[in-house]
Amino acid sequence: MAVLAESGSNPDVDLLYDINGLAKDAPRWFDRTMEFVGEYGLLLAMVLLILWCWWSVRRRGGEEAAPSVAALVWAPLAAALAVLVNVPIRGFVERPRPFVDHQGLDVLVSGKTDFSFVSDHATITMALGVGLFVANRRFGLAGIGLALLEGFCRVYMGVHYPTDVIGGFALGTAVVLLLSPLASALLTPLMRAVERSPRAGWIVRRRPAERAHRDALLPGTRKPLESEERDLAA
Repeated sequence: MAVLAESGSNPDVDLLYDINGLAKDAPRWFDRTMEFVGEYGLLLAMVLLILWCWWSVRRRGGEEAAPSVAALVWAPLAAALAVLVNVPIRGFVERPRPFVDHQGLDVLVSGKTDFSFVSDHATITMALGVGLFVANRRFGLAGIGLALLEGFCRVYMGVHYPTDVIGGFALGTAVVLLLSPLASALLTPLMRAVERSPRAGWIVRRRPAERAHRDALLPGTRKPLESEERDLAA
């Protein structure tokens, strides 16, 4: 892996300079925006996307609600597991950050003293994105798009090589997909049990009372079946 850190005709380093070079020509406010987005913003956006997907699955209900919520639970668990797997990988490869071996980079984030391969941010966001895709393809495609943008930001900020990002994408995807059958086998029955719970069932499926309250607020909606039976009995 040390050979990847050498400059010259190495496409990894060439691409690093090409992407990071955009930061030198960009306005300062744009660099500050990219710094926030690449360090915190996209991670926050991914969390909000998962919550949005959960709300959509919960509102729709049906037989697929429990498996979908189980997949959403697996997504952050897989991301955490992928980061743990990355710990020995980083220690084994011991690849310095690109600004350690290469001059002239515009580094937007200071204080990065750990090793570079593989990128934790790329690993986490891609694991969340692929986990979202398992639960819901529409939300998953949006999540994968955010992960790709995260990878670009890490190189733009000068803190990772492109191959660090690609390695993170591969690691996050592998952990999610390889362990997804086992996770589904364990989490789906758990979510079905939660769905049947009178207190915690709202986590998986919207309560009937919530639907009835919504219908009552909308003009022209039908009364619930129980109400119609009581009216007929009267």
